[in-house]
Amino acid sequence: MAYKRFVEVGRVVLVNYGPDSGKLAVIIDVLDQNRALVECPNTGIIRQQLPFRRMALTDIKIEIPRSPRTQTIQKAFTEAKVSEQWEKTSWAKKRSSAARRASLTDFERFKVTVGRKQRSNVIHKEFTKLKK
Repeated sequence: MAYKRFVEVGRVVLVNYGPDSGKLAVIIDVLDQNRALVECPNTGIIRQQLPFRRMALTDIKIEIPRSPRTQTIQKAFTEAKVSEQWEKTSWAKKRSSAARRASLTDFERFKVTVGRKQRSNVIHKEFTKLKK
């Protein structure tokens, strides 16, 4: 299996640490072996350098030149419909479901547990019918 996510200009990344954690950004320049210059006005990330260990590469890539203006990044980001592409990925769906689960109240967690038990009970009854 070949590696497909390369560090390159135009690669969309997910910031995984710091105040911008969970936001998408675009690599606009590779500074050295450990850092890149990123920016994304659409998600609120200002132009800054980030170490690679604080970002996760996605499969999404947009066509931009090296070190473009902010308006160029914004236009390319919206034209490529990066936010829509991101929402379709299983990675984004897992993150949103985890956030949803984390925001449940005690009673909502209880209701989920009761529903899970009821579903398991129905499945068990049907399975025993099929066994006979």
